[in-house]
Amino acid sequence: MLKHRATAEGTLAYANRHADLPGNFRPMLGGLSVSSIGIGTYLGEADDETDRAYAESIRRALRGGINVIDTAVNYRFQRAERTIGRVLSELVAAGELRREEVVVASKGGYITFDGAMPSNPRAWFEEKFVSSGIVGPGDLVEGSHCMTPRYLGAMLEMSRANLGLETIDIYYLHNPETQLGSLARPEFLERIGRAFEFLERQVADGKIGVYGTATWHGYRLGADERQYLQLEELVQIATRIAGEGHHFRAIQLPFNLAMPEALTLANQQLPDRRGSALRAANSFGIAVCASATLLQGRLAHGLPAIMAQAFEGLTSDAQRALQFVRSAPGVNVALVGMKSPAHVDETLHALRRSPASMEAFSKLFTPNKRA
Repeated sequence: MLKHRATAEGTLAYANRHADLPGNFRPMLGGLSVSSIGIGTYLGEADDETDRAYAESIRRALRGGINVIDTAVNYRFQRAERTIGRVLSELVAAGELRREEVVVASKGGYITFDGAMPSNPRAWFEEKFVSSGIVGPGDLVEGSHCMTPRYLGAMLEMSRANLGLETIDIYYLHNPETQLGSLARPEFLERIGRAFEFLERQVADGKIGVYGTATWHGYRLGADERQYLQLEELVQIATRIAGEGHHFRAIQLPFNLAMPEALTLANQQLPDRRGSALRAANSFGIAVCASATLLQGRLAHGLPAIMAQAFEGLTSDAQRALQFVRSAPGVNVALVGMKSPAHVDETLHALRRSPASMEAFSKLFTPNKRA
């Protein structure tokens, strides 16, 4: 395993090697210098060809000025993590990179297979998870989601082995709001509390740096909707467990031109008023990684002309869509899936432009005050 974790000194050294990217690096998580765009590894087939494509894209991204990598244990049946692990080991061994220069995030919560879909998924699950005691009666929700400490412990060890990392910088509960489809909110919050207790122990043991929640619906819904997540409520749970020095310090949520709720929907409780998820995260000292920035390619073309007017100097709609997200107030990192070198090169071109000014950004829409 590669020892250590991302550090302020290491990430700053990385940023200084890429001084030709104006405004690209920004502070996050206690002084880490992180690139405003990170590489995601969700999409693609579980096959060797996709492994090779991702490996080359990750190399290109790390060499070009992107030092944030996002993954999950279930992405491509663990193959995403394993590919990242191989590339990091290779670049560190070659002296091109130090472990302390890169922020790696992973997630646990969904059931995953091992490299490929088994011929009998149910029998495989019974053998690997039920008979082994990893998943007990009542632990599994919606047939695919589990966040008990016992399960998270198994997934965390799997991710550390896959990635070849002693410490994972950010470890997320993966779409915890999934459980609200089946559980009453009090039981859900009790499960969150047990998960947070477990994750605080993993921080103390040096297995993770900080933890958070990676969501799809939770922070984008109205307060009356079943899968809604109240950030203040989760911060209170973390504070009750570990005090003001708790390590619940990151969230991930979709944010893009078609899904702007993190900025426009005042659905979160702030100390003195209601506000957006981005404003709430900033208030609580929580970093924000925006996912689905191109909405799986659907925002990479056909954007209105105002985008080109607002974001001058960019050559494609994909770059403009990324510029929108990385320029939004409160977003630390815009994540985009890149499994081809051409996609990485296009993204790196966008990084050669500074994030848009608030004047340019604010031309695009008027915030929605709906609670």
